[in-house]
Amino acid sequence: MLRRYAGRNRLAVLGAGLLLAATLLAALAPWLPLADPDTVATARRLQPPLTPGHPLGTDEFGRDMLARLVWGARVSLLAGVATAAGSLLIGLVFGVLAGYRGGWAETILMRLTDVMMAFPYILLAIAIVAGLGPGLRNAMVAIAIVGFPLYARLVRGLVLSLREREFVEAARALGGRDRRILVRHLLPHLISPVVVAFSLDVGAKILATAGLSFLGLGTQPPTADWGSMLATARQFVVLRPHVALLPGLAIFVVVLALNLVGDALRDLLDPRTRQS
Repeated sequence: MLRRYAGRNRLAVLGAGLLLAATLLAALAPWLPLADPDTVATARRLQPPLTPGHPLGTDEFGRDMLARLVWGARVSLLAGVATAAGSLLIGLVFGVLAGYRGGWAETILMRLTDVMMAFPYILLAIAIVAGLGPGLRNAMVAIAIVGFPLYARLVRGLVLSLREREFVEAARALGGRDRRILVRHLLPHLISPVVVAFSLDVGAKILATAGLSFLGLGTQPPTADWGSMLATARQFVVLRPHVALLPGLAIFVVVLALNLVGDALRDLLDPRTRQS
């Protein structure tokens, strides 16, 4: 089935290949023959691509761009996956409680979700980081918090549609406890739509993390991160465009790959999409 689908959807294969390549580069960075990404060499600053010893040139401090891009992939990919997972966990708890319990729990949890969705996503994250202090960990916490309403609303809607289904009513009639019904009968039906939402959300989380780093609220120097690399490259974009183009291109390619994979998973796992 997967082979037939891959044959029909070449974009999905392209996205999976790009994502696999980026993941392997990030995972193998400590063992690759790369220069130290944090070593400053002002005598070699702003060298163009194809410079001997620096295939992608150097930045404003003479640091190797290839090394910083590869090591930056570790930070960006890890931050994207971790923050999306944090949002998923919070949203799953909120959505299940609101959808299954109903009553006051649903009212309180969903009103809180609505209030958070009323604020611009990035501004709310900036406000949280401003309170916690700049740094990658605090930025990840902030992005995970402001991103959970997406999952909460999705899961609540799914649980509301499932809790009155015949198999759930039968489990209740047989004396099944709420915990058993949730784990055995409801959660398996949530996996497919949640996986699709998660795969698409990782790209958004990478963009959000890069945005906070670009503003100086995320990764702090000298740690390599695509967002912070873009921030420091602004003043040299005319003189040496590669210092801004390369991290921007890296973000674009990875987010595009994640979106292609997410769309493919949606087509594969959603019966309504397959039928259409």
